[in-house]
Amino acid sequence: MRYLSTRGGMSAQTFTEVLLGGLAPDGGLVVPERIPRVDAETLERWRPLSYADLAFEILSLYCDDIPAETLRGLIRRTYTAERFGSDAITPLKVLDPGTSSDAPAGSAPDAPSEPPGGSPLYLLGLSEGPTLAFKDVAMQLLGELFEYELTRRNEHLNILGATSGDTGSAAEYAMRGKSHIRVFMLSPLGRMSPFQQAQMYSLTDANIYNIVVDGVFDDCQDLVKAVSGDLAFKKRHAIGTVNSINWARVVAQVVYYFRGWFAATRGSGEPVSFCVPTGNFGNVLAGHIARRMGLPIRKLVVATNENDVLNEFFRTGVYRIRSASQTHATSSPSMDISKSSNFERFVLDLVDGDTGRLSDLWRQLDRDGAFDLSGTAAFDRIAGLGFVSGASDHGQRVATIRDWYQRSGVLFDPHTADGVSVAQAHREPGVPMICLETALPAKFAETIVEAIGHPPPVPAALADLPQRVRRFSVLPNDLKQLKGYVASRSVDG
Repeated sequence: MRYLSTRGGMSAQTFTEVLLGGLAPDGGLVVPERIPRVDAETLERWRPLSYADLAFEILSLYCDDIPAETLRGLIRRTYTAERFGSDAITPLKVLDPGTSSDAPAGSAPDAPSEPPGGSPLYLLGLSEGPTLAFKDVAMQLLGELFEYELTRRNEHLNILGATSGDTGSAAEYAMRGKSHIRVFMLSPLGRMSPFQQAQMYSLTDANIYNIVVDGVFDDCQDLVKAVSGDLAFKKRHAIGTVNSINWARVVAQVVYYFRGWFAATRGSGEPVSFCVPTGNFGNVLAGHIARRMGLPIRKLVVATNENDVLNEFFRTGVYRIRSASQTHATSSPSMDISKSSNFERFVLDLVDGDTGRLSDLWRQLDRDGAFDLSGTAAFDRIAGLGFVSGASDHGQRVATIRDWYQRSGVLFDPHTADGVSVAQAHREPGVPMICLETALPAKFAETIVEAIGHPPPVPAALADLPQRVRRFSVLPNDLKQLKGYVASRSVDG
């Protein structure tokens, strides 16, 4: 398998050649030259596999330059009950078997009054890892892959990333203590929950650097891209990334779509739909890739919060980014994003792989802050790819959390509540709807208290988190200062 750039300016490279990098040299994102197809017979052969063995079968299609037994060992070391709480890794939970006539009050406004045609509603548990967020599923493997490749090369890597909440802690917990890696993680000042801040800033490992930027997440993300775009600085200081622009993270997430489908179906042709709370578009992009591989996915429901840039696009064809002042601080902060990095990979598919047209669109985006695909063949392709969307607000999230907790005892974090709320409008007769969990409620206690009147349970290992000493640096939204900070603390490769 070889990898190219979304903008056409990179020579073909192998998986391990793109593993440690971020942006392609031309400013685009790396994508595989093709998407492998999986037939019905193969799907049924994979059905009984453990999570680790399923991950090996899928990932080996994309990273065939790592020896098979080495890759299998890295994957099996990652996906264990010790790291993820059980052998299931990503357990599927029944929310509604499809027989109830009661629609929760937190449903989206146009939700059906009852589950259509017995359509079941599921929750795919993705938050069983060490930082209680879905990012762990991919990030824990990324840590193993990075350490393997850096040891093989006898090199060091300085990881530069940006987080709106969960990516940072997942990356830091995956990379902490690794001898070949230093992590520089940017987060927006005052824009994460207290639990998220404590989880990140309390790490005292010598190879972890938390940088709090006086701005919003998009400012942090733009700084990371700007550093990655300075090829001389990037090479001199061995800069890599673990944000979802890193291809390895995206492909690792493909696995749990297959796993969720196996758990919700009995036969190879049965379709399911997935609803994905969406910010940077990496999570739902993985579902798109799974569908292109041949997984029978009927709909991919993009759920946003008040920062509804993606919802606007899927409904109108207009992709219009927002300024920092226009980006709302919400109770689902990890989705407070107005410029979704992975969206570029998806748009390349919409323009039928035309890297020249993709480049033109992104130049227009940089110049005008928007582009419009309405009335084009590219926009018409969206329906055929199964994408639909919706948005929820704070009141709907709170009502969704409260109503499902009262109804079934299941407690959602506000991001997952975004997904469950939006999913109600897109359930179809006879098609299971699987909502992707994004984090455990413990990370967002303030909203949970508002919804149910008391705090969520906190895992015993994290009970003292608020009292732990924190270590971080505050920097202005300034590229020169960031480069100076990283350069003075990096281990050059």
